[in-house]
Amino acid sequence: MKNDPLSLHEIVRRVNAKAADYCALSDRIWAMPELAFEEHRSVAEHIAMLEREGFRITKNLGGITTAFVAEFGKGSPTIGILGEYDALPDLAQVSGATEPSSTAAGGPGHGCGHNLLGSGSALAAVALKDALAAEGIEGTVRYYGCPAEEAGGGKAYMARAGAFNDLDVAFCWHPSVVNEVVTKSTNAAIWARFSFTGRAAHAAAEPHLGRSALDAVELMNVGVNYMREHMPSNARVHYAITNAGGEAPNVVQAHAESSYSVRSPNVEDAERIFARVKKIAEGAALMTETSVQIQITGGYSNILPNKALHDVMYENMRRVGPPAFDGSDYEFAKELRKIALTEEDALASVSARDISLKDKILHDSLLPLGTDPMEMGSTDVGDVSWIVPTAQCQTACFAIGTPFHSWQLVTQGNLPAAHKGMILAAKVIASTAADCIRNQEIITRAKAELKQHTGGRPYICPIPLDVTPSDLRAKTP
Repeated sequence: MKNDPLSLHEIVRRVNAKAADYCALSDRIWAMPELAFEEHRSVAEHIAMLEREGFRITKNLGGITTAFVAEFGKGSPTIGILGEYDALPDLAQVSGATEPSSTAAGGPGHGCGHNLLGSGSALAAVALKDALAAEGIEGTVRYYGCPAEEAGGGKAYMARAGAFNDLDVAFCWHPSVVNEVVTKSTNAAIWARFSFTGRAAHAAAEPHLGRSALDAVELMNVGVNYMREHMPSNARVHYAITNAGGEAPNVVQAHAESSYSVRSPNVEDAERIFARVKKIAEGAALMTETSVQIQITGGYSNILPNKALHDVMYENMRRVGPPAFDGSDYEFAKELRKIALTEEDALASVSARDISLKDKILHDSLLPLGTDPMEMGSTDVGDVSWIVPTAQCQTACFAIGTPFHSWQLVTQGNLPAAHKGMILAAKVIASTAADCIRNQEIITRAKAELKQHTGGRPYICPIPLDVTPSDLRAKTP
């Protein structure tokens, strides 16, 4: 009797058959880190691989030069698999090191593992495509090349342009220190730039003629700090001074600038807090007789979890099993943990999940479904989840205790342990998507659940229509 081309066994076999090619892709992306909306070489690498696999490519998705979709097949259902490939600034790092060793001073690095994320999602899409093609099974597979998750919200722009509107389900994953299906929501976020303009003057001879933009930036920061006591405890406000007005202390600074992010468990609350931040900025300008321009530079919606998909994904993850780490994987992780990671790092990694993990070096099991709490961070996957039922998993690619957005994560990003976690993610995503094609009642339940979560409220992009990626500069969420 013929094997079912969509069975878990067949999906795993197809992922294994092409895993080496996509691990090599991940390593190439790791070696060419590019910042938000500048991922041109990374996009070219992904497109070249997927074109060879027979996917149809649509470039410049939503008017973004580093967003694309690769499509295979026809008819329903239409499965979306989300990939990312953007890096972070100032994290260039030698591979396999146990101490900071930058490859390029001030250069970017893959401090969140998106080299693995994009390549693993592509591997899942290819394995699913191969399974459909084997027997001519109807269905459409799409790989979405999504830029700027770290800064700007690439998927939010793509969602605003309608890129996900005709999907039936969507899947994603993220490299992590544990193996789990993600059942938590995330914070919505609004990003903005506050540019103050004053009047330059000699700070000693004629200070009364000056109006300090830097004073306005500092007063705004003080005002926001006072606001923190009077906002919900689960909200977050962060800032960076991106332009202090120059290096000369004897000049009254005529221009200064700060960047803010406002986070809250839902978009409406984030918008309310952001409105208060704007009033504080306007008050700072009033106090210093300067002017302020406010430019929203990005935004993310909160994730809407989908239990109908989580349950199927968890069962597949359980059946596939954890990454098969070997002695050399454990040895390097142990050495890194001893030299470069602290006990506090380990506790931070695991305390919200399972405190018993603190004594492990690599996660070689699966966390129970539904044990993870609210995630205080933000992701533009949330915008996709408001449009189409969406599920995510995380797989162990790094030593337990590895902080994200750090050189310690970058140094592990192209090692064999990271590849093993990536391959697990590809198997879980492709097999869960295959289950949705084989049993489309799963999709029906997932859509009904999404409708219940939204209460019929349509998706509203948190980024205003007049804001484009060209308005942005790379910031770290």
